[in-house]
Formats: sequence, C-alpha cells, structure tokens
Amino acid sequence: MEIPEGKFASTVRVGEKGQIVIPKAAREMFNIQPGDTLLLLADVHRGIAIVRQELFAEFTENVLQGMGSPEPPEE
Repeated sequence: MEIPEGKFASTVRVGEKGQIVIPKAAREMFNIQPGDTLLLLADVHRGIAIVRQELFAEFTENVLQGMGSPEPPEE
C-alpha cells in the first residue's frame, strides 16, 4: 500500500516503562527535535493524538480570537 505524500503510517511497540519511540520519518515530517514538548490528547472512544504543543497553542489562540468578545447582556 502506497501512502500519499504528507501522510505517515507506522506501528510502534510500547516498552516496559510505557514509552514509545516516534519513528524517524514522522519526527522529520513534523520537525520534532529532542527536548520538544508534545501534547498528548486522549479520548476513550476516539483514541490518542499527539501534537506539537505550539501548534495546539496556535490553534487555541485562533479559535479564541475568532470568538471575539462576548456580547454584553441586553438590559
């Protein structure tokens, strides 16, 4: 099966301490460097996602800016 450019699929093994290794190709694709902070999001029904902390922070900031200031209640 050929994986489209910009996509990545792999299996990883969980070690005795519960750790996984992010494959080199994925680290290169997302420019993950030693010392980077990643955010792990988990949902019992949807699974686990790992994102770079700064990308999540940027997304959150954009969402909050798009919401604007709340309208004052009408009197």
